[in-house]
Amino acid sequence: MIEDTPIGDIRYVIVDTELTGLNEKKDSIVSIGAVRMTGGRIDLGGNFYRLVRPDTELTAKSIVIHEITPAEVMEKPDISAVLTEFIDFCGNDVIVGYCLPIDMSFINREMKRVFVSRMINEMLDVRLLWDWLGRRHPAHKAFSTPLREQSLYEIAKRLDIAVGGAHNAMMDAFITAQVFQRFIPFLLESGIRRMGDLLNIGSPERGGGWFKFGGAASNF
Repeated sequence: MIEDTPIGDIRYVIVDTELTGLNEKKDSIVSIGAVRMTGGRIDLGGNFYRLVRPDTELTAKSIVIHEITPAEVMEKPDISAVLTEFIDFCGNDVIVGYCLPIDMSFINREMKRVFVSRMINEMLDVRLLWDWLGRRHPAHKAFSTPLREQSLYEIAKRLDIAVGGAHNAMMDAFITAQVFQRFIPFLLESGIRRMGDLLNIGSPERGGGWFKFGGAASNF
């Protein structure tokens, strides 16, 4: 049973998406990136990155953020084909992301449209874990002062993770994986050793509650 499994024995898939914007009803997915982890080990050979032909037009603002141009996605598969590959990649693994409800809202919207279902994997939000750990380790340099901005990159810098290069789903998934990797010693020190305990503090669908889009900083 996953609830009783040590967190170091769990397989995770760290996910990020790039979007045309944050309007859940009108915008769409431009790319999906994912990195696989087992416990605290990042599998550098286990990654997934697909560009998607979006259903909505790329705006100048979105192009500036993720540097994906209309020409790059014009001939790419639509989301239905990419979702099939993504589901296979994830399997039954626990899905992890930063402000994950945003990504999953778009993914599950397309899942319902294409497959009349949603992803049922257990999920962890790195932002929720950051907030929880900060309350328990206030003296640590990573948590001792408030973030200047609520962003993945700001958290990564606090944990001495290099941030650079293009802002894209693959790179952001890899940065998120490194952040999650850095969290594991803090979690163990805090007594979080079993998956059930981790889900209780980090699952958006359990104790954490779903973020409103306006309540969390996210580039799209």
